[in-house]
Amino acid sequence: MILNPHPDNYDFAVNCAVITVSDTRTLESDLSGQIIQQLLQNAGHQISIYTIVKDEPVAIQELLEYLEHQFELEAIIFTGGTGIAPRDTTYDVVSNWLTKTIPGFGEIFRYLSYQEIGSRAIASRAVAGVKNQTVVFSLPGSANAVELAVSKLILPELNHLIKQVQDRK
Repeated sequence: MILNPHPDNYDFAVNCAVITVSDTRTLESDLSGQIIQQLLQNAGHQISIYTIVKDEPVAIQELLEYLEHQFELEAIIFTGGTGIAPRDTTYDVVSNWLTKTIPGFGEIFRYLSYQEIGSRAIASRAVAGVKNQTVVFSLPGSANAVELAVSKLILPELNHLIKQVQDRK
């Protein structure tokens, strides 16, 4: 049984960015980015920016800095680059950029992933946290992983997290 110890009585649209980190995907072939956008929009949230960035630390860092200063984003969701392969650098850049981490996100995501894919879930470096008043999630690149994370973790808690970091009443 899943408990909700603090029922939320608020519902508002969250201004989001969806960023795919990939050396090969295009806007047309990016199924994971499309899934994230569709799930967010179906829940009533806004997508202010959607883009693909190469899995290069400097490119990811520059994009984060641009997003921080150009948009009034409340949430940024990355997909891709969270594994342990040499080209997987999203986790390193994003986790260093955050001012606070939300350790439970990665822990629970890996637990849920383990239930679906078994022990390979240990290689995921999914992470979430906060920078200023923006909540940031970094997910693996697979379509199944993003559907799991967005449906089971992000959407149920997004408004609550935004309310917390922005001190909304």
